[in-house]
Amino acid sequence: MDHLTFLSTKTFEHAFSCAFRQHKATHSHCSKQHGYALSVKFVFEAKFLDKNNWVVDFGDMKDLKKELEDLFDHKTVIAEDDPHLDWFKEAEKREILDLVILPNVGCEKFAEKMFEVTEAWMQRKNLLNRCNLVQVEVFEHGANSAIFRRS
Repeated sequence: MDHLTFLSTKTFEHAFSCAFRQHKATHSHCSKQHGYALSVKFVFEAKFLDKNNWVVDFGDMKDLKKELEDLFDHKTVIAEDDPHLDWFKEAEKREILDLVILPNVGCEKFAEKMFEVTEAWMQRKNLLNRCNLVQVEVFEHGANSAIFRRS
């Protein structure tokens, strides 16, 4: 007997205007503070659909989007080992920016963080007994993206 799987995707386009820098970058402008209007695409999977015949109720994702906005939208995201972290903390103190400190920055790490946040949201919504998150893809712009999936 075949095992059927349903996949659905949800995209937030240009949803999170985020500034960051990758202080270890040596061959690009990425060592300087810069930003993008990040987009994110989620891929969900289920063996069984819900009572509405959906994998995930996209209308119920408003609180997830708010969590991601709190982390990324109009934020300056800096790695915890950035040698100028104190400067960014001072800028936040002076109300020049809203600072978020993560272990690492960049599209790949943002995809991983959004994956973690989304799985926690799914846990709170009791979705993980029926479906799972396959992957999260974060786009800096049309030419650059990174995907995180758990293997």
